[in-house]
Amino acid sequence: MSSNPAFSVKRASAALSTAQEDLLIKKAMQILDRRLFTRGPKLENPPEVSDFLKLKLAGIDHEVFSVLFLDIKHQVLAFEIMFHGDIGHTSVHPRQVIKRAIAHNASAIIVAHNHPSGCTTPSQADRALTQRLREALALIDVVLLDHIIVGAGDPLSMTQHGLM
Repeated sequence: MSSNPAFSVKRASAALSTAQEDLLIKKAMQILDRRLFTRGPKLENPPEVSDFLKLKLAGIDHEVFSVLFLDIKHQVLAFEIMFHGDIGHTSVHPRQVIKRAIAHNASAIIVAHNHPSGCTTPSQADRALTQRLREALALIDVVLLDHIIVGAGDPLSMTQHGLM
């Protein structure tokens, strides 16, 4: 039986291809593991959360309402600006917050909004919304950890100020 050089080259090429594919598959699995099992930062205290949110919201010239979706260990699953308003008001729909919490499989959330005026004092509407969100989220076993208002100076944590 004589050896066919063309056949040997094809076999070597196929073997190399298989090795390259195996390497590619291994790399894809590593990427998949990283994407599925690596969470964002673990946010454990109000000043840390406030710093994160100030960086995200302070430069926006109109009022926005955002949500940090957290897993059971309070690691960030996602951050979303969910509602946009005008200079002094944003309409927030708890139903939409609940839908996104379920979509992210969140165990807890922190809500935040900015006050472009700079004043971080919560309005009566801010307090009422916080209570409505807390009650609605409790029905699906999601904990509202805090409502933070970003403005001039340090953001206000409603939890730290005993307003929740």
